[in-house]
Amino acid sequence: MEIKLINIIEALLFVADKPLSINQLKQITDKEKKDLASCLDELIAEYDVRNSGLQLIKIAGGYQLCTRPEVAPWIKRFYTSRQLLRLSQPALETLAIVAYRQPIIRAEIEAVRGVDVSGILRMLLEKSLIRIVGRKKVPGRPIMYGTTQEFLLHFGLEDLSSLPKLEELQELLPPDEVVADIDCNPEDTNEG
Repeated sequence: MEIKLINIIEALLFVADKPLSINQLKQITDKEKKDLASCLDELIAEYDVRNSGLQLIKIAGGYQLCTRPEVAPWIKRFYTSRQLLRLSQPALETLAIVAYRQPIIRAEIEAVRGVDVSGILRMLLEKSLIRIVGRKKVPGRPIMYGTTQEFLLHFGLEDLSSLPKLEELQELLPPDEVVADIDCNPEDTNEG
């Protein structure tokens, strides 16, 4: 009995704990990218037609088999004892600065926040939401930080261009609040 490529891909997506890219699937299966893309499209459509509790989505530069939002209340009950990733307001602010201005050094983050962020950066590194992406070519060669695939996964983003634009955020705020200009342009940054 010959196993179909679509079944192989579905099984790989089922056991994968992170999204799989077409390149990863190509490396594992030795099949052409167009054949893999066709199977992925077919699987997406199949899960939609079946209207099952699962769906295949494109996220963080790859494909992942996950549960549908409609079944979330039952999933939450199942995982009630599981500790979810919770971030403090200072951690979220620091993470936002890294996401929009990456690659960025600690001194630049502190200039925006106005406080020491070394402890927060350490915690974000431990949670794999940011990573060291190199060293800036200035005296002292400070470490530069950027976001990770885990960051994209945690916030449900396909890539950094999915981040809201500063203008979009500004529209959500009351008229008396102003978003600080943090010179953001995620399209020009290193993604994950």
